[in-house]
Amino acid sequence: MDDNDCYLCEQAELLPDTEIDYASIEDAVKKILQAIGENPEREGLQRTPERVARMYTELMGGYRLDPAALVNEALFDITYDEMVLVRDIEFYSLCEHHMLPFMGRAHVAYMPNGRVIGLSKIPRIVDMFARRLQVQERMTRQIADFIDELLHPRGVAVVVEGLHLCATMRGVRKHDARMTTSAMLGAFRKSIATRQEFLDNISRGADPMKF
Repeated sequence: MDDNDCYLCEQAELLPDTEIDYASIEDAVKKILQAIGENPEREGLQRTPERVARMYTELMGGYRLDPAALVNEALFDITYDEMVLVRDIEFYSLCEHHMLPFMGRAHVAYMPNGRVIGLSKIPRIVDMFARRLQVQERMTRQIADFIDELLHPRGVAVVVEGLHLCATMRGVRKHDARMTTSAMLGAFRKSIATRQEFLDNISRGADPMKF
């Protein structure tokens, strides 16, 4: 493994133990059910702790992804110096403050510097960081930093739009509130024209985010 691979593993914050402790999750869910006055033994709840434990395997799968395997040699040397943009990437995550879902779409662009990545890998990178306990601001920057270290491009831009259930189901209860975060690196930060081209592209023909 070279130095670049080591950095990517550090960025992905891989857990030392790749196995989820199902029994502990099931026990915790039973205690929560009892704490709110429910009966974990009634018919509709008997398998709920098991289902929740299995659900977390999927929702928290981003902790256990190996970045090297994720990229899977899908890096290509190519002479292309115009913007590469993948927009409207759907994502689902869990807010680390209340463990309620937040969801939305991400737009990711980079300016190649002699190397590009396979198209399907960019949505996978978004998922790797979304499928863990997150805050949207950090997730946005993690995506940008990961692509920057992976490709060493002339610039990276990431915009994330999210709907947070912790703000719609509870608290302020504002159903139509959306949060937008961005990370601009390299050419996208230094050049107003490059940044504007990116913003124009992601707004062109965009439908309002609906859930």
